[in-house]
Amino acid sequence: MSVRAVVTGIGVVAPSGVGVDAHWRTVVEGVRRTAPITLFDPAGYPTRVAGEVPGFEAAAWADTRQLVQTDRWTHLGFAATRLALADAGLPERAPDPYGWAVTLASSSGGNLFGQRELQRLWGGSSRTVGAYQSIAWFYAASVGQLSIHHQFKGPCGVLVAESAGGLDSLAHAVRTVRRGTPVVIAGATECPLSPYALACQLRSGLLSDACDPEAAYRPFDRSAGGYVPAEGGAVFVVEELGHAVARDARIYGEVTGWGATHDAAHTGPDGAGEPALYARAMRLALDRSGVSPDEVDVVLPDALGVPRYDRAEAEALRVVFGDRPPPVSTQKPLTGRAHQGGSALDVATALLAFHHDTLPVSAGPREPAPGCDLDFLRTPRRPRHRLALVCARGFDGFNSALVLRGAPPAPRGAAR
Repeated sequence: MSVRAVVTGIGVVAPSGVGVDAHWRTVVEGVRRTAPITLFDPAGYPTRVAGEVPGFEAAAWADTRQLVQTDRWTHLGFAATRLALADAGLPERAPDPYGWAVTLASSSGGNLFGQRELQRLWGGSSRTVGAYQSIAWFYAASVGQLSIHHQFKGPCGVLVAESAGGLDSLAHAVRTVRRGTPVVIAGATECPLSPYALACQLRSGLLSDACDPEAAYRPFDRSAGGYVPAEGGAVFVVEELGHAVARDARIYGEVTGWGATHDAAHTGPDGAGEPALYARAMRLALDRSGVSPDEVDVVLPDALGVPRYDRAEAEALRVVFGDRPPPVSTQKPLTGRAHQGGSALDVATALLAFHHDTLPVSAGPREPAPGCDLDFLRTPRRPRHRLALVCARGFDGFNSALVLRGAPPAPRGAAR
């Protein structure tokens, strides 16, 4: 199709920091930001390590009414959206409300808010919940609140596919742009850090029980033993190319293709998904981009950190790329796995890599596990074709892949 969608703004609120500069600095320096959980007392739980957004003050990003009515997950969304709009040079209130839309991904909703209200229901004398419980936990709460606050009245929606949703939201944003809406907010944030949310994740049998943050999350490594949860994510301004050029916007890159499949397999300690269907999602994304596998500069994988799933992901990459897959780089060990927010954060990393003309070193593995012997980036390098493939696997069978084409790099020494 002739209509093209580009990314003109990035807002990051993640364990790697608040803002794109803080995130990129963490990636380049390879600093692990996972640490003992502080949002609640994790004593008694086998998993006690997570990725939390450092020094996040919700009151700096949302007003009192919004703070009372919404969960921390939505507060993170308010911050990431405001950062993305500022980064894109756009106003906080849409001047053409019906020409702006918001499509985010979600998976677990308002955990901390729901935890507090359920404790009041079953542990307090009133046996009641607050009036906002019915909307604060809801998986579409962030989309609704952002639509109201910023006056995004175009076609809005929420994608629910666990980690894969962070990529699906961008694909949906591109379709929305092609249907005539010039500006769409996409991406995802997450906050799965409450006692109830942690208990739900522990039920899968996929969480790491290592207490040392340095050892807790090591995807594709011989010592891999599960993932650690994380909050945060990234939000993007996706804009019709002509609209962006007309206002002389800085362009990070273009979403050129995507693919999604579903293998109808329960995610758990005994499964691994279907590599062939995961590979099909990657091939669909490449085919729709008009890109051959040998043109891809870097792959950012799902990197669950569970041996069976890591081997299955490596197998899927070999199905697509043969015996010589492109360089692979993952920063999830630095931040933890933020579900849909984590795959959105991978997109931010890829776009920033092209912006800085540097493919960042992978945060592991130290010693690849058998079957996981991929070409992990050990030294930074410059991209040749400016193409990245970002992959994500949502729990219970969702597979998604996204192809990004980076814009030409900024001149050396120029401001970000």
